[in-house]
Amino acid sequence: MNWLAGVRTALLALRVNKLRSMLTMLGIIIGVAAVIVMIAIGAGAQARVEEQIKSLGSNLIILLPGSVTSGGVRMGAGSRSSLTEDDAFAIQREVTGVQAAAPTLRGTGQVVAGNNNWSTVFYGVTPEYFEVRNWVIAYGRGFEPADLSGSAKAVLLGETVARNLFGDSDPVGQVVRVRKVPMQVIGVLERKGQSLGGQDQDDVMLMPISSARNRVLGGNVAKLRSVGSISIKIREDADMTASEGEIRQLLRQRHRLQAGQDDDFTLRNLSEVLGAREESSRVMTLLLAAVASVSLLVGGIGIMNIMLVSVTERTREIGLRMAVGARGRDILSQFLVEAITLAVIGGVCGILLGVAGSYAIGHFAGWRIELRLESIALAVGFAGAIGVFFGFYPARKASRLLPIEALRYE
Repeated sequence: MNWLAGVRTALLALRVNKLRSMLTMLGIIIGVAAVIVMIAIGAGAQARVEEQIKSLGSNLIILLPGSVTSGGVRMGAGSRSSLTEDDAFAIQREVTGVQAAAPTLRGTGQVVAGNNNWSTVFYGVTPEYFEVRNWVIAYGRGFEPADLSGSAKAVLLGETVARNLFGDSDPVGQVVRVRKVPMQVIGVLERKGQSLGGQDQDDVMLMPISSARNRVLGGNVAKLRSVGSISIKIREDADMTASEGEIRQLLRQRHRLQAGQDDDFTLRNLSEVLGAREESSRVMTLLLAAVASVSLLVGGIGIMNIMLVSVTERTREIGLRMAVGARGRDILSQFLVEAITLAVIGGVCGILLGVAGSYAIGHFAGWRIELRLESIALAVGFAGAIGVFFGFYPARKASRLLPIEALRYE
């Protein structure tokens, strides 16, 4: 018996009991659909995490000022102004693994543009900040050397700030007031979306660090040239741990800290945290797929049960086929093809249901969905394998029947 004839015979046999065949395929349909939907949800979550990692910057180390101890009470990180712009320049110049180091000053305030106003966070930055954070300017221009040396009244707006202050109008060339200081908008930053902590990264305004220090913040900040943090980007081919150790050693030398004395700064390696988050997302995707695969296993057991019943019902038919010359392998292939056909038809229906379900969940729940061809191929391949695995025993049992006993069966 060739396979084409076997498929035709299998379809005819399945058509005789349509309801039973549909119920048998239902387990495979649900299983395949569940695998596709779960992998799509997990892949969407993983893609979202990867986007957030990319938006923060790759191979990133954040350097924060140290803590202050007063009356035996130790304050948190950042309570002491121990970092300066010169520290950032020294790190970029002397640590071989560092690609760029960007000192930043942070402040908050009300930004006013005409009749509109918006409360936001502003940062004083250097040109290295855009390289460290992988941030580009959507339109307009960036900061030029003259802007930093002359403490220019120039700002870049995040998308959220630009939208709330100017709506659909072009903000480039417009004037905004930051803490009553008039500044000209020279560009708008590309959208970054939410951070891993759920904060809107586009609700921000950037200005030259000299402008933030001398014109907006003033006071002790201008005198001491201190900075709120230093973002450090490590080269792709450099070792993060080794670079972190070099940075710590350099800063201890620059700050004249003695052996045994605590650091007056804090180093945070974001790559380790983000890597752990990405790995947990990947594990969750595999876990969801494994849970969904259980329904495929149940569907396979259903196929085996139905095929065993079919062998029992068609014992006289098997005996008649053998009596007229059918061989055991012909009977084996017939029932095996029936099981595979059930699984494949169920797999195709499951694909349609899974794709539709994935888009429905993405639309109504607002979740990020990533449909991948490999997940669909995996689900269908698994369905076919289940058809072979669970259909083999009933098919083998049918092929081993003796013609005389089969013909006498009632």
